[in-house]
Order: sequence, then C-alpha cells, then structure tokens
Amino acid sequence: MSVRRTHRYEVTTTWTGNRGTGTSGYRDYGRDHEVAAEGRPVLAGSSDPVFRGDKTRWNPELELLAALSQCHMLSYLHVCVTAGVVVTAYEDSPSATMAETDDGGGHFTEVTLRPRVTVADASMAARARELHQEASAKCFIASSVNFPVRHEPSVTVAGEAQAV
Repeated sequence: MSVRRTHRYEVTTTWTGNRGTGTSGYRDYGRDHEVAAEGRPVLAGSSDPVFRGDKTRWNPELELLAALSQCHMLSYLHVCVTAGVVVTAYEDSPSATMAETDDGGGHFTEVTLRPRVTVADASMAARARELHQEASAKCFIASSVNFPVRHEPSVTVAGEAQAV
C-alpha cells in the first residue's frame, strides 16, 4: 500500500523529578515529568510504581495501552458509520502484558481490548461484531506495534440487557 500523505506530531516532555541532586543515585531522583502539546492540558507523568514511579500519574505503559484502546474505538466508530451500523455506546476495559528482560529492558507481549458496544438495532449486531477486524486493520497505533493486539468484543442491542 502506498503512502497517501504524512502527519507530524510534536510534544514536549519535561523532567520535573530533580530533588536537588539530579541523578546522583537511583533513589535520589523522582520519575515525575510533564508531557505537553500546544493547546492541550499538561499530562502529569511518571514511571510505573514498580520502577519507583508515582502511582497517581500516568506512565508510558498506561499511555500506550490507552492509545491502543482510543485508536481502536475511533477506527471502529468510523467503520461503523461507513457500514450503516449505529453505535449508541462504547466502553473498553483493555489490559496489557509487559515482560522485563535480564538486561533491564523489556517489551509488551500482548494487549487485549475488550470493547463493549451497544447498537441501535438487533439487525446490526452481527455486522457490529465483524467490524472490529476492519477497525483493527485501520488503527494507526495497532499497525505500529510489534506485538499482538487481541480483541474480545461484546455487542448489546439498545434496550436489551444481554450481549448478542
């Protein structure tokens, strides 16, 4: 597939965790930082608490998981409107697994998205389930990672209590 056009994104990441002695020791500095993009609220970041981060702040691992979930949702809503499937609600509870390596690095091994979709009519339910494949193929973020992004969708019809 050929590239039609490119897009550029820019942020500023600023470390705010200097406790006065910089990185003089592993326990001597905070992992706090701020991520900013023009015209948007600042995102308070840190590392995962297991790596001495602040559990009240976003960490890169959560941000990647959130980006995959958001991208799938936005791609899914797009393919649904194109296919004539009326989505009235969407919620996802994704999870990710990351493996640490002996050298101090690591990588994600998989992500599982669990979108719960509500559609306007029972006649749309089967197609709504199928469209997750197309949405996954169109998701910019999922297409950019080197680990599996799995899907466990459920579809409910508005006004009905059970998933179909």
